[in-house]
Amino acid sequence: MKVRIDPKRCQGHGRCYELAPELFGDDEEGYGKVIGDGAVPDGEERTARLAVANCPERAIEIL
Repeated sequence: MKVRIDPKRCQGHGRCYELAPELFGDDEEGYGKVIGDGAVPDGEERTARLAVANCPERAIEIL
């Protein structure tokens, strides 16, 4: 499982990196970014889905 953020949709609400700091961070302007290659470690699948469900712009996608 991998996650990605569509930078065109992200509005910088920060919910992804607040809910899943092991998967997401923020860039210099406060927009969400995926940490590393987006691979979700074993046991963090629920956290990834929580971040997806809480993104108001639906900018996060599970691959």
